[in-house]
Amino acid sequence: MKNKVLIFSAPSGAGKSTIVNHLLKSFSNLEFSISATSRQLRGNEKDGVDYHFLSSQEFSTKVNNNEFIEWEEVYAGTCYGTLRSEVERIWAKGNIVVFDIDVVGGINVKKLFGDNAFSIFVQPPSVEELRKRLIGRATDSAEAIDKRILKAESELGYSNQFDVILINDVLEDALSEADKIIANFINK
Repeated sequence: MKNKVLIFSAPSGAGKSTIVNHLLKSFSNLEFSISATSRQLRGNEKDGVDYHFLSSQEFSTKVNNNEFIEWEEVYAGTCYGTLRSEVERIWAKGNIVVFDIDVVGGINVKKLFGDNAFSIFVQPPSVEELRKRLIGRATDSAEAIDKRILKAESELGYSNQFDVILINDVLEDALSEADKIIANFINK
């Protein structure tokens, strides 16, 4: 079990975070890797809980110091990444690192950790359903939703580069399937 990682990637609104949160409650040896970002806090987010919120300059300095195992400019001017220190902290406890990261980051982390990594692409049943979910969240403007949908259409093309595609149509079914997938990975 030592030094394993689970990678969850999906278009925004596919249900990835809901599934990850369920698994973190179901499996005591899983621990969430808190990503770093250069974006501002939203709503009730907390620094060090939801993300490590860094200024653009702080983020750039950490990139230059090779403190990230991966990072990506996901949207123009907005970077996300995984700090080495975060992964090492979780492994030091003997836990499995759980990543909830963008699609390109997920592919890069899978390449980095190879057989010690298991990657899951959470896919919405359709782009139309994804749009409905994003609208239902009521956290983004119509323009931001259009931007996310455009990105999602591109991200769906990468799904075949993941170990498993988990279609989140009916949430209860997706959660049950995720439980089985993770139990198999942990017991390998």
